Amino acid sequence: MIEVEGLCKSFGEIKAVDDFSLRAEDGRITGLLGPNGAGKTTTLRTIYGLQQADQGSVRVDGSDIAQDFLAATAKVGIFPDSIGLYDRLTTREHLRFYGEMHGLSDADLEEAIDRTQGYFNIDDLLDRRCKGFSHGQKMKVALSRALIHSPQNLILDEPTNGLDVMSIRLLRELLSRLRDEGKCILFSSHVMQEVSALCDYIYIMAAGRLMAAGTPEQLCEKAQTETLEEAFVSLIGSDEGIAL
Repeated sequence: MIEVEGLCKSFGEIKAVDDFSLRAEDGRITGLLGPNGAGKTTTLRTIYGLQQADQGSVRVDGSDIAQDFLAATAKVGIFPDSIGLYDRLTTREHLRFYGEMHGLSDADLEEAIDRTQGYFNIDDLLDRRCKGFSHGQKMKVALSRALIHSPQNLILDEPTNGLDVMSIRLLRELLSRLRDEGKCILFSSHVMQEVSALCDYIYIMAAGRLMAAGTPEQLCEKAQTETLEEAFVSLIGSDEGIAL
């Protein structure tokens, strides 16, 4: 479970996140939906400890990320907005490196690599250096890297960007399976179809603030619309935040 309370983050005069709270539960896919510049990436970076919050708290399975960073981040798999692969390393070397950082070794590490590469059928990429990979191939490696240690919590920032139709389908199936296994999944997107297809609960943010929260059905009911897209447009145009 990921719990965020009263999160604030500014960059100079710009308040990127303004008193934002959310609760992403186990066994649920939680979506963070908002237009470009809403503060989604800043929120996620602060949740997984890449940035320090100005105010507020973040807890992962009860561990406060500001007070016990290693304990909190050990329970999280991260797919960041910047893929960050090393061109000179092979896919296998990437997976091994991140697996070792999470305490895997020997037979356990090799089993984890074999399991993880199967998620996106990247066995043909395992022993190739990442230099020259297409954007979609890099995305698959980065997603596999996030899953190497079978984390209880998974944070994904725009995970479908650059993926082809079949890879998006595989990702949807994988996330649904992980949810059914009791994992906590939090991902951001501005693609309405992905959010409506996957999410059990959605937080809508704009200009760094929470505008609405609820199931897709609750959001449509609150906005008195038939589709999530129409509800989104209506709710981010509101002057006041709405919590369902």
